[in-house]
Amino acid sequence: MLRLLALLLFSLVLPVRALTLTTVAGDLRHPWGLALLPDGGYLISERPGRLLRIDAGGKRHIVSGLPPLAATGQGGLLDLALDDDGWVYLSYSEPGDGGAGTAVARARLQKDALVDWQLLFRQQPKVAGGAHFGSRLVLTEDGYLFITLGDRYTERERAQTLDNHLGKTVRLHKDGRVPADNPFVTTPGALPEIWSLGHRNMQGATLRPGSQQLWAHEHGPQGGDEVNLILPGHNYGWPKVTFGEEYGGGKIGVGQSAPGLTAPRWIWVPSIAPSGMTFYQGTLFKGWQGDLLVGALRGQALLRLRLDGDTIVSQERLLTDLGERIRTVKEGPDGALYLLTDSGNGRLLKLTP
Repeated sequence: MLRLLALLLFSLVLPVRALTLTTVAGDLRHPWGLALLPDGGYLISERPGRLLRIDAGGKRHIVSGLPPLAATGQGGLLDLALDDDGWVYLSYSEPGDGGAGTAVARARLQKDALVDWQLLFRQQPKVAGGAHFGSRLVLTEDGYLFITLGDRYTERERAQTLDNHLGKTVRLHKDGRVPADNPFVTTPGALPEIWSLGHRNMQGATLRPGSQQLWAHEHGPQGGDEVNLILPGHNYGWPKVTFGEEYGGGKIGVGQSAPGLTAPRWIWVPSIAPSGMTFYQGTLFKGWQGDLLVGALRGQALLRLRLDGDTIVSQERLLTDLGERIRTVKEGPDGALYLLTDSGNGRLLKLTP
């Protein structure tokens, strides 16, 4: 823990380099999820409830076939993921008895319509209010789907129990079935799809190339945003432990650590409000291979985190003069980085050296 604090306080600040930003699309309404299409186009979800396809020529198409959404507060149409076999995976806040919860479905894109719709997951219970839905979707090469979920803000104590989906990560087969080797499959009273617990509001997740490790970050309360290596069956502590405090001040839980709880790999105090993340694999940005790239909403920057093994050892702040909330970070097949900025007039940006 002392080493973690030392890294936080004295992390190496690397020199800012020349970067080029190109606007691919503008006038987006709080864009959230991004999928890069095989034909060179883009699929973009907008939180208020619109799904756009932007073709390789830049023309916009509105995609039909979305389900009912609870588009309020932080809720609405959220993340996107595209599988090699043509399925489009979507997460969204689903209305229902008791309020709303994060749901995940998949469909096929056919002539700008979603068809063959399949509901894969519903967060239980549904909760009133519009905060802390999560969520990111991560598909693995060996056939699994990871879903990151928020604690829904008012129900944070339930992030510590296994009879609900609040403040959890979930692991499913891509068709929605529960894997037999999930960590809580045989635990009495536990929901078998749960992979990890003790999370607050995870809005970034990605696989580490080569290892297939799942890494995620989550919003802390007032301070204490975290980056975590997500391991099966591990408890990440919220709200028993945190590096943050109540809004307006006040202690949460028992402190910053406790026996049996897994410590974060990196923290931000004060909060940057992280959203979106990816490990860089390309060659376009020299020397960035294996680095973790994180968008910041409140922090209005792109963060480049360098690793030594499973330890984050330094941070570089990029695009600090952009003055925009960065919601999503994706690497393209050309090695360029694609960013979504979160506002009522959001943009899809392409970042190159």
